Amino acid sequence: MRTRSKSGFRQPIDRLNLHATLSLSQVPKSYKIALLDPNWAAAMQEEYSALSENNTWQLVPRPSNTNIVSGKWVFRQKFHSDGTLSRYKARWVCRGYCQQHGIDYDETFSPVVKPSTVRTILSL
Repeated sequence: MRTRSKSGFRQPIDRLNLHATLSLSQVPKSYKIALLDPNWAAAMQEEYSALSENNTWQLVPRPSNTNIVSGKWVFRQKFHSDGTLSRYKARWVCRGYCQQHGIDYDETFSPVVKPSTVRTILSL
């Protein structure tokens, strides 16, 4: 890190650059490693339960010659404003980059209109 002053650039004093991070548990890189820690396993179960309760997906038979979009777990630690650990967060994300346009999905459209356009149309 370099700081700037009126006389130019200078390096900060090394003895003041003491940083320490204390993590209760490392953020896992894979599903198998996450299952070994009960905190991460509980976070994954919480995410799976929430997805199931919200009817996010439904199981259907696999059609032939289709591309299955796989997913993966993403892990994060959430902290309070004072730096203490708030919770373990696990998210299930789909790898949408595996899809091919025209084969796995069609054109998507989301109608968006500015409020000024709505007011103009309604005033006519």
